[in-house]
Amino acid sequence: MANYYTDNRDLKFHLTHPLMKRVIELRENNYTEKDQYDFAPFNYEDAIDSYDKVLEVIGAICGDIIAPNAESVDVEGPQVVDNHVVYARGTQQNLDALRQANLMGITLPRRYGGLNLSVIPYTMAADMVSRADAGFVNVWGLQDCAETINEFADASQKEHYLPRVCRGETCAMDLTEPDAGSDLQAVQLKATQKEDGSWVLNGVKRFITNGDGDIALVLARSEEGTTDGRGLSMFIYDRKNMAVKVRRIEHKLGIIGSPTCELVFKDAPAELVGSRRMGLIKYVMALMNGARLGIGAQSTGISEAAYREALAYAKERKQFGKAIIEFPAVYEILAGMKAKLDASRSLLYETCRFVDIYKTLEHISAERALTPEENAEMKSYRKLANFFTPLLKGMASEYCNRLAYDAIQIHGGSGFMKDYPAERIYRDARITSIYEGTTQLQVVAAIRGITTGACLRHIREVYEPAEITHSLKELHGILKEMTDEYEAAVATVMAPKNNEYLDFHARRLVEMAGNIVMGYLLLLDSVRDAHYKTSADIFIRSGQSENKSKKHYIDGISPERLDVFRLVPANRKQ
Repeated sequence: MANYYTDNRDLKFHLTHPLMKRVIELRENNYTEKDQYDFAPFNYEDAIDSYDKVLEVIGAICGDIIAPNAESVDVEGPQVVDNHVVYARGTQQNLDALRQANLMGITLPRRYGGLNLSVIPYTMAADMVSRADAGFVNVWGLQDCAETINEFADASQKEHYLPRVCRGETCAMDLTEPDAGSDLQAVQLKATQKEDGSWVLNGVKRFITNGDGDIALVLARSEEGTTDGRGLSMFIYDRKNMAVKVRRIEHKLGIIGSPTCELVFKDAPAELVGSRRMGLIKYVMALMNGARLGIGAQSTGISEAAYREALAYAKERKQFGKAIIEFPAVYEILAGMKAKLDASRSLLYETCRFVDIYKTLEHISAERALTPEENAEMKSYRKLANFFTPLLKGMASEYCNRLAYDAIQIHGGSGFMKDYPAERIYRDARITSIYEGTTQLQVVAAIRGITTGACLRHIREVYEPAEITHSLKELHGILKEMTDEYEAAVATVMAPKNNEYLDFHARRLVEMAGNIVMGYLLLLDSVRDAHYKTSADIFIRSGQSENKSKKHYIDGISPERLDVFRLVPANRKQ
């Protein structure tokens, strides 16, 4: 039977990255829980063995249950019955299988019934689930909400809700509204505090993924007379109260199995999380960063599915007397797909390592004072995560869309038909560069790492000096030249001190940085395993060409030239 973990050597490769020793050491608090819990690891090797076994179980469920159910789920979809969601039969089977295997809440602490896994194996699970069915990961993967509860809720809330997640209850994050999409400061759902101190919610939420989940985090306006983010707080809504009705499920292009709901709150009881006024400023930002990491995993899993479908079809489809994979026009596409897939995965797990270390140190700091070295480590990795997370989400989701497009192209007319999974993969891919912040918004989030020089410093101080084998020296030299070119492009854009000009070129700068970072990651992967050298070669040379083009364009568009673009819509007749 298929196993989506054991059939993908890339996952085990990233699971055994050298930095994993530090990640697990922190996560396991120097392996001090082994005396309290029988299944807690006693050293690094034991922890990796445990991760291996969990991922193998998830891989089997993906291959044997989730993937075979994907087509029927896409056809059937969820329904609204008596103002509540009923999943497609396949979705329910998928959830039941994961619940029976105790694979819900797997990153949560053991005291709540979780497995205390780090972000990395959890993300690998999301990577595999997304390859099997991209829509289903939006139901299973929202256990990220429980991490937000674990980070910010009080002790009684944690004791009440987190064991329920570990037992298999699902989550939702209720943020967007009809008039508040990307601009969450415009949220109007009203939170009212009653005389007894309790809270109730009234209003409408829209585009809520898995909106009828058992436990929801809700962003609501708690402060009368406010209109900005400082008037918003975070609340927990418990579905058992039955005070929120599902008005409808949106009819979508893709990820059909994931119920995207419009919700009506009417005097819905809720619990305040953390402090008032910090809902958007602090808690949603943490929640969204976790979600964006999840979309990076989803994008990578979809890319994996698209590449495998394209490769299999190209091997078996014969035209003009030979398999189409033998034609340069086809094998070039496939090689580019594999390079982008490997680059996405390398960036995904590099970002996960940064998040794992700083988040774990933050949790430790709530229990004891960090040493000066630990505090510096936490701050350093937090800064890296804050840049790498939007970079990952932007680059991986755009590559995901490209790979899905290429898979259809290789299938030709057959790819346009529902006879092959490529058609569903293509539809599922499209949302990745839109939700949890469009690619344009990821650029806004990532550009600070460009303008402050943080990205360049990391490249110069960490990636560039890394020890490289002789066979990779030429690629290393190309990356150094690309870095010099990128530095010059940043200087050109920054020189006029014109924010509109910076915004205009921001995406080009971020993508130039992404090509360099991902190129270096593939280069370093190739040092550890020569298997990645081909992808590194293809990706770096392609990135070199792309960056030169972007630099040429930046040099040719001065601030004064922006008028040309600004006036085009006004001068063109409808």
